Amino acid sequence: MTFLAKPKLHHPDLQKNALGFTRRDYEGAISTLCAGCGHDSISAAIVKACFELDLPPHRIAKLSGIGCSSKTPTYFLGASHGFNSVHGRMPSVLTGANLANRDLIYLGVSGDGDSASIGIGQFAHAMRRGVNMVYIVENNGVYGLTKGQFSATSDRGAKSKRGVVNSDEAIDLVGMALQLGATFVARSFSGDKAQLVPLIEAALKHEGAAFIDCISPCVAFNNHEGSTKSFDYVREHNAAVNYLDVITGRKEITVDYAPGSVEIVTQHDGSRLRLRKVSMDYDMYDRTAAMTYMSQRKAAGEIVTGLLYVDPEPRDMHQHLRTSETPLNALPDKVLVPGSAALEKINASLR
Repeated sequence: MTFLAKPKLHHPDLQKNALGFTRRDYEGAISTLCAGCGHDSISAAIVKACFELDLPPHRIAKLSGIGCSSKTPTYFLGASHGFNSVHGRMPSVLTGANLANRDLIYLGVSGDGDSASIGIGQFAHAMRRGVNMVYIVENNGVYGLTKGQFSATSDRGAKSKRGVVNSDEAIDLVGMALQLGATFVARSFSGDKAQLVPLIEAALKHEGAAFIDCISPCVAFNNHEGSTKSFDYVREHNAAVNYLDVITGRKEITVDYAPGSVEIVTQHDGSRLRLRKVSMDYDMYDRTAAMTYMSQRKAAGEIVTGLLYVDPEPRDMHQHLRTSETPLNALPDKVLVPGSAALEKINASLR
């Protein structure tokens, strides 16, 4: 039944955002993933985040690679630009698009196989270059399309559905993102919408390389006893360091204050992150402390979630390269091709 399109009729009482769009306007095709897949929850969170931020769908570019996770852009933002690249190559394709048109909002969706195996080099360079994007890894620790082998993010000692125990150390993409210079690093759980939606909203407003590792259990191959990526395991071992709400500054938003202190982080565009602290000794501004804390909690058997690190004054790839403020795709020929005299002047300066 996957060939059936969603009905385009909208109920007249559906809530609309400031642009006049309903949440249905941010949806895509009917999902073909397994019923109960965590990836569908992430798609729903992206839809909710874009709706609440009043983002024009035509200003968003969504890119992906290969895998169950990379199918999901079909299921959200159906009116946005989209490109499904080859296995592991989403970051370089997105980087090229970003260089050509810096005015779009870039959302890259990948998986643990797509980013931590064949695409690990691409992931690393996107983070170190500070590509202005939201990079979401839908992490289930298993190769779902090829029937359940361990992926590179599967924890040592985890047991497969067939009873095989993983003997390899897991690649920690959060740790890599912190080391490589990402200016917004978070981890969440597909089953925790209260935490995930504000994280995606904050990442979309962040001007720099924003990375979210989202644990997303595979109901077909990695949601059993012995798995460290199952719904039950993550819920039992989740150690949230904070929860946040995003305040755009255009209208008042009522928030539900959790016990503990409240900290506000102002972004470049004037939007503010209202951080509700859970772990009182956690400093999200200290990259080195964040890496140390992650290692300590991992040794204690905990999965740390929340906003793990943010740079309040990030720099992106365009600032590093000093590119034109006018998108390259909007520059006229006389600027892009200045002529032989200009070329000779450049060559003379290099002699």
